[in-house]
Amino acid sequence: MTTLAAAFIAAKRAFGPALKDKTNPAFRSKYADLGACLEAVEDALLTNGIALIQETSLDETGVTVETVFLHESGMERRCGKLHVPASKQDPQGYGSALTYARRYSLITACGIAPEVAQTSVRFTFGREELATDAPERLAALVAESVRAARG
Repeated sequence: MTTLAAAFIAAKRAFGPALKDKTNPAFRSKYADLGACLEAVEDALLTNGIALIQETSLDETGVTVETVFLHESGMERRCGKLHVPASKQDPQGYGSALTYARRYSLITACGIAPEVAQTSVRFTFGREELATDAPERLAALVAESVRAARG
């Protein structure tokens, strides 16, 4: 198990952010979809010899997912089963439950938390156009303006 543990720790150091870049119109909120969560961890896991597998099963009430990490040495780590009830007993209800279960099983197993995507807003300060992702330049311009106002 130490080989898998060392590989997982190395992978975790390289995990990217699971960006909340999708909008849920019903709740008017941002969320990280399954693709964003997979994108945040998959390359780092594979680079460190770890395959991510999500075993699924259906029953009369919903779906069950278990995230499993399989290391190239043959070691594996099962992360526990998560059951999510289907909101409706039709393909849409089961599909939604499956996606939800896969996403939450993955973020729990990997120890990641979805993050709000940083957007760069452009604005004009004096005669210079700036972006909110340039805080050092913005701070320098504000300090310069304060000095100029004081004389």
